[in-house]
Amino acid sequence: MNQDITYHTERLSLRLSTLEDAAFMLELLNTPKWLQFIGDRNIRSKEDAEAYIQNNILPVIKKYGFGNFTVIRKSDNSKIGCCGLYDREGVEGIDIGFAFLPEYENQGYALESAFKIKELALKEFRLDRLSAITNKKNIGSQKLLEKLDLEYKKEISLPNSKEPILLYKWEAN
Repeated sequence: MNQDITYHTERLSLRLSTLEDAAFMLELLNTPKWLQFIGDRNIRSKEDAEAYIQNNILPVIKKYGFGNFTVIRKSDNSKIGCCGLYDREGVEGIDIGFAFLPEYENQGYALESAFKIKELALKEFRLDRLSAITNKKNIGSQKLLEKLDLEYKKEISLPNSKEPILLYKWEAN
């Protein structure tokens, strides 16, 4: 996959994340919801964010041709969130995930970008099933996953995690 390709929806552009997204990732990974529902990644500086991208995001993109996409609002070119396809330890199959800065929540951006990522998973990356995980307390994420036609399957525990999380799945017909 060409890493320079940008995908579009009505209001958004999605492109694979790069080191140029370090300042944005620093902000996103330290939002209250990220810390509460996803977990503290100990990203405290732009350098930490660059290392996180270099060690965690770019290798996945190189291996699979997909991974974390930075979501950009077309109207003002603001980086507003991320959405992507992930190979997570402890989750069977490829996982769809998303996170947005607080000021861009509840405006349909997560759903719009997640629908596009699901479409890419099926058509571009030839995936016929997706998984998703979310915290039991993250009702917004659960509702979004259901709008994407993912079905709740069971509680699971990830390696090195204290509390169980909810597993959702989707399969193409």
